[in-house]
Amino acid sequence: MAATAIRTVEARPTADSLVKPGELVDLVEVTPLTLNDRRIYNLLLENAWDAIDKPVTHVIAKAALRGSHNSNDRVGESLERLMSAIVKVAVVWDGEPAIERVQLLGGNLESGRADGLLEYEIPARLRKIIRNSQVFARLQREVMFALSSKYALTLYEMVQKRGNLRWKASERFALDSFRGIIGVPKGKLSSWSNLKLRAIDPAVAEVNALSDFMVEVVPLKTGRAVTHVELRWWRKDGDASGAADRALQFSKVGRRAKAEGRTEQVEPAAAPLAGQGAAPLRGRPAWLDSRGPALLTETYETARLRHPGYDIYFVEGEWRAWSKGKDAPNDPDRAFLAFFRRYAEGNPL
Repeated sequence: MAATAIRTVEARPTADSLVKPGELVDLVEVTPLTLNDRRIYNLLLENAWDAIDKPVTHVIAKAALRGSHNSNDRVGESLERLMSAIVKVAVVWDGEPAIERVQLLGGNLESGRADGLLEYEIPARLRKIIRNSQVFARLQREVMFALSSKYALTLYEMVQKRGNLRWKASERFALDSFRGIIGVPKGKLSSWSNLKLRAIDPAVAEVNALSDFMVEVVPLKTGRAVTHVELRWWRKDGDASGAADRALQFSKVGRRAKAEGRTEQVEPAAAPLAGQGAAPLRGRPAWLDSRGPALLTETYETARLRHPGYDIYFVEGEWRAWSKGKDAPNDPDRAFLAFFRRYAEGNPL
């Protein structure tokens, strides 16, 4: 984000980064989106940037949206969710704060060819919001694709929007507002403990590992209940920035292995960073030591790659509790991964 108040549409993407209007960072999802939806939407905004506030049709190659997947099916599914998605955006209307409800994506035309093009439109009300925007986040492309959950990506965008403010290093949010901004579906992760374990803590760990900033999400109570959170951020020093670069290299290996279907063979190259708190895979908490011996590092990494957004150690605790009193499995690592798959199916994020 620029330190001076310039129009967002005047900011320029670079080879390594893209620009996202601040109003589209702190929006509240009425219709839940996935991590892939959010990434694709950022790419659509970047592709349209030179005429983002104009009533024109934009064109992009489908191959630019599908990433490492060979099929365009996921692209089509994301486009349909983005077309039907309604979001709430905080705006100023006649000098007063207001809420504007808009669709994220307008009509589009997809070529039937696998290597074909996609034509799409930005809705008129959204173009107006973007045209009037004066605050934006600059997203590093490499970090955007390294983050493994929608909660981590949203938290990263929030920090990138605020990180260069000289006069501010924290911001307070009502808990319901924060849940909406990071994209927690209604009725999910309703307790603070579940929200912290399964969404906030994993997101904070990834952003701290991979971005240029350190971030904290601090609970604030009214009486005994957590009613607000305070988001805090600060720029890393040189050593921590170097650790983030190494963590990004590790993340590349993990993503490539996942795409090739060989996640069990990923080497934990970032393990030496654990003492610095900078590795994408957090250290196993001490409370699990009384439940049973640690599993293989490759097992934890496989679980993280297969089920982004979940707290792998929380699920291990659930598995240990479920296994208590049962015969010990011949292969604990395989048994844990099988349990994790069933757990994720029964408890979707």
